[in-house]
Amino acid sequence: MAVVEQDYPLGGRPFFQRASFTGNASEYFGIWIVNILLTIVTLGIYSAWAKVRRNRYFYGNTVILGQSFEYHAKGKQILIGRLIVFGLLIVLNILAHVAPLAVLVVWPVLLIMFPWFLMRGLRFNARVTSYRNVRFDFVGTYGGAFKAIFLGALVTMISIGLLSPIASRWFYKYIFDNLRYGDRPFSTEPRLGALYEALFTVIAIVIAGIVILGLLGAVAAGVGGNSMGSVSLWHWMVVLIFPIYIIAGLYYRAAVRNIIWSAATVDHRHQLRSDLGRRRYAWIAISNVVVTLVTLGLMRPWAAVRMQHFLAEHTAISVDGEIGVVFDQIRSTGSAISAEYLDIDGFDFGF
Repeated sequence: MAVVEQDYPLGGRPFFQRASFTGNASEYFGIWIVNILLTIVTLGIYSAWAKVRRNRYFYGNTVILGQSFEYHAKGKQILIGRLIVFGLLIVLNILAHVAPLAVLVVWPVLLIMFPWFLMRGLRFNARVTSYRNVRFDFVGTYGGAFKAIFLGALVTMISIGLLSPIASRWFYKYIFDNLRYGDRPFSTEPRLGALYEALFTVIAIVIAGIVILGLLGAVAAGVGGNSMGSVSLWHWMVVLIFPIYIIAGLYYRAAVRNIIWSAATVDHRHQLRSDLGRRRYAWIAISNVVVTLVTLGLMRPWAAVRMQHFLAEHTAISVDGEIGVVFDQIRSTGSAISAEYLDIDGFDFGF
């Protein structure tokens, strides 16, 4: 397994061991095509079991420190969660036709409920995941989810995106600070200055892209001299702004991941690290979409495996202590959640 050295923030030089993904596109294609066909034949019902098969493949092939993850969810749990959400949508649709004004009351209620759905989804996904026979857990509350999701989105919109680093920090601290591996806590303390640096970089990319498009449009309009042609040209210039926003958004997403993960620890001892190349990440994400569309979806397995390879290879951990001893100590405290709980109370709402 590849080992990478990074400078230690407090002095010294720990070894960061990178994760890896051992799956390949041809293997996953077999799983993917069967999932698609059975989902179509069962009018969508099998999609719950398809998600289980997909996650078991990806979790089981994501390896770090010589061991892979395991996914323990059952299709029935996912189906129940989806049926609940589907039922709510049917009720909303009926209300929209029978009593349109009632929808004005229902939608705000659903917006307030959304953080609860997200919280339960995070808890479910953590509890059905294990590593070295120890399960994860998520202990976040509704209040924390409300701040991370609802208030975060609100301050981002009100500030026209200028407060998005603060919202990002709220969101990811809510996830990491409430995540547990057995009884050992995760935590992250990302620097707000680093998040703003990422935002300013993205703003600079957008401004530079718009300026370049504007100059090209002005030159082309001056050369063409045709007013109708100029109008059409400026129309295309406006259309081309959207890819600039997409690239900028992908840059920001990769930068935030690096900042959040590299500020994270497990049990306040073991450091995580992410070093995604922002341009490489944007290229993989965009080219994956293009290839998938051009091949009418047939290259989707290749795209998914390609992205997972990239994400895994740029994620690492530095364990403070001898690996075998550390995990023996964690196992000795027992898993946080028993399998019986998952059968009784665990549903995946798909958020």
